[in-house]
Amino acid sequence: MLSKIWRGYRDSSFVLKMSIGFIAGIASGLVFGQKMAFFQPLGTLLINLLSLVAIPVIFLTVVLAVDQMSMKQLGRMGWKLILYYMATTAAAVGIGVGLALLFQPGQYLTLPNTQVDTPAAPNFSDVLLQMVPSNMFEAFSGGNVMGIIFLAVIIGLAISAMKFSTENEMQKHGLLLDRIIIALKEMFSKLLTGVLLYAPIGVFAISATAFGSQGWETFKSLLTFTGVFYLGVVLLWLFVYTGFLRLSGNSVSNFFRSTKEAYTTAFFTSSSIASLPIAIKAAQKAGVSERTANFALPLGAVFNSDGGALRMGVSIVFAANITNLELSISHFFIIVIIGTLLSIGTAGVPAAGLVTLAAVLTMFGLPLEIVALIAGVDAIIGMGGTASNVVGDIVGAVVVDSSEKKRATT
Repeated sequence: MLSKIWRGYRDSSFVLKMSIGFIAGIASGLVFGQKMAFFQPLGTLLINLLSLVAIPVIFLTVVLAVDQMSMKQLGRMGWKLILYYMATTAAAVGIGVGLALLFQPGQYLTLPNTQVDTPAAPNFSDVLLQMVPSNMFEAFSGGNVMGIIFLAVIIGLAISAMKFSTENEMQKHGLLLDRIIIALKEMFSKLLTGVLLYAPIGVFAISATAFGSQGWETFKSLLTFTGVFYLGVVLLWLFVYTGFLRLSGNSVSNFFRSTKEAYTTAFFTSSSIASLPIAIKAAQKAGVSERTANFALPLGAVFNSDGGALRMGVSIVFAANITNLELSISHFFIIVIIGTLLSIGTAGVPAAGLVTLAAVLTMFGLPLEIVALIAGVDAIIGMGGTASNVVGDIVGAVVVDSSEKKRATT
């Protein structure tokens, strides 16, 4: 009997299991309230397990991607991705600002009596030093994704140089290292399969804890803000991502059908890094070559944050509504430019959304208490934002891969 139940659970749809866990968690949180905090460790366990597998998978996939490409290919793909990130991030900020101006989400709200410390926005030297770690083991133990990707790139280049060396002995060493990396990646893929069997339980715990601690009362006061944000998500997916897919000659319906596990996992876990191994598999299912997926998706997880950019666009107008600040056309133009640059530059930084929002609030002299007000719906906003980040990353991989395939045939 138990084995039959287990087989039914194991073989059922991943999206169905995740959806049931999420809905059951919401219902339990609303009914039992603070008591659901008992299940919080189960949610933390899921995030820890996904992160445990994701970090080595990020490293191994980038190494494999780089050691199969030339420097010319790396540079060409890198520039295409950065231009794509800038375009979609600017569009996300613009959509957020436009919708917030239309619906004025903060016009009936007041600031809470909460003090928020100003987070330090990283400057160029901070980002550079974080990208080049002094100790490779500290980069892994600290989850420094930018540092891990830097290590993966230089190690991949070294293995590539060994594989294509004119010395036979060096070639043998390079091929051996390549086979070891492939074997390790397969091992972690097996581990990921096991972790995903536990995922619906962790999702139940995460949603039950979030809704149990905050309840509906907190969300009622910020319902317009949340609604505006999710309308922005719909427009971003419907026009920006769909537009890029069509321009690159890809099927929109096939894309969203093939990648549903990736954006579903991202939505339920609110972690684009933890969802990265699933996103890479989803991109390949959507027709992206393994080489492009292994390179573009980790890069996007660090540098691309469309969901955060959209949230920032809505948040700035939200803050202006609350403080009765009149923003001019030039101000909104600056918001789009600065928001785009900050979102790309801090996407891999912990609490990136908070850093970018606080930086822009400070720039316009707006109170940082706005961050505390938005924190009431942060869990719900984070879900849609993370799903948008992951979808945007995969669309970028699809667009670049299509471009590379067209170039190869001409």
